[in-house]
Amino acid sequence: MSTRTPRGGAGRRRLLATAAAMAALRVSPGRAQAFPARPVRIVVAFPPGGAADIVARLLADHLRQAWGQPVVVENRAGAGGNIAGAEVARAEPDGHTLLITSQSIAVNRFLYARMPFDPAADVAPVSLAISVPNVMVVPATSPDRGVADFIARARANPGRLTFGSAGVGTSIHLAGELFKHRTGVNLVHVPYRGAAPAMNDLIAGRLDVMFDTLTVSASHLRAGTIRALGVTTRSRAAAIPDVPPIAETVPDFDVASWFAFFAPARTPAEIVARIARDMAAALRDPAVTGRLAELGAAAVGSTPEALGQAMRAEAEMWEPIIRQAGIRIEEG
Repeated sequence: MSTRTPRGGAGRRRLLATAAAMAALRVSPGRAQAFPARPVRIVVAFPPGGAADIVARLLADHLRQAWGQPVVVENRAGAGGNIAGAEVARAEPDGHTLLITSQSIAVNRFLYARMPFDPAADVAPVSLAISVPNVMVVPATSPDRGVADFIARARANPGRLTFGSAGVGTSIHLAGELFKHRTGVNLVHVPYRGAAPAMNDLIAGRLDVMFDTLTVSASHLRAGTIRALGVTTRSRAAAIPDVPPIAETVPDFDVASWFAFFAPARTPAEIVARIARDMAAALRDPAVTGRLAELGAAAVGSTPEALGQAMRAEAEMWEPIIRQAGIRIEEG
C-alpha cells in the first residue's frame, strides 16, 4: 500500500482541512477564556412570576458577579416554550444567549404538528437548574379536603370540573393528564399563557384545581388563598411536610417538574462546560439554596450530559400519555 502524501487539488484540500481542524483545537481554550465578552441574555420560556423566571433572576445576580458582565433576563412566553426555544436556537452559538425552560422541551415534538426548531439538533443541554414537586391545589373555598374528596366530586360531576395549566404540554398540564389517566376522572383542561395567570383564576374560584409547581404555589399556600390536597412526588415536600403524596390515594403517581438551561447548538463545548460549572457554583450558594427551599425547589446544577439523560427519560415517560390523551397542537 502506498504511503505517499496525496497530490493534486483533492490532496491539498484534505491537508488544509486537517490543518484547520488542528488549529481550531489549539485556539478553542482561548475562546473559552474570552467568554463572556459582552452582556449575556437569558431567555425565559414563560411569563414573569413562574418557576423558570424566579430561577433565572436568582442566578442572573450571581452570574453577573462571576462573569463581570451584565446578565439580562427576558421573557418570551408562548407555545409551550417553543417561541423562546426557537429564538435561542437562531442565536449566535457563543454562549451569550441562553434559554431556561421546563421539561416541555423534551416532549413538545409529541405535541406539536410543526416545530419551529428541533430540540435535539438546534439547542445544546447546559445544566439542570432545579427540581420541584408539583402540588395539587384547589381554591380556599373548595369543599375538597383531600385527594379522595376531589376524586369523588369529579366522578359525581363528569366533565364539569376544570383544571388550569401554564399551557398545553407544560408539566402542570401533563401532571393533570396523568391524574386523569390514573383515576379515570373527566376534567376539562383550561390552558393559560403561564402559571401566574392560571393561579389568579384558581384563587378567584374560576378553576377547580391545578397541579402547579410548588415554587409558584408556596406563597399562596402560606397566604391561605389556596389549599393543597397532595404533592405529586412519592415523598413529602420539605416546604409543606403536612401535605401527603397523591400516591397515597392514587398508586404509583410520581411526577416532578424540572427547569434547565440550554445554549444554541454548536456552542463550543468548553463554553458550555464553563457555564454549567458557574451555574452549579451559583446553585450551591446558601442564599440561593435557601431561597429555593422557601419555594419548595431543590437546586441541582448538573452536567450537560446529565441534562441530556433527563430529556430522554422525560420523553419515554410522557410519549404514551400524550398519545393516549390525543393531545395535538397544530401551531408551534
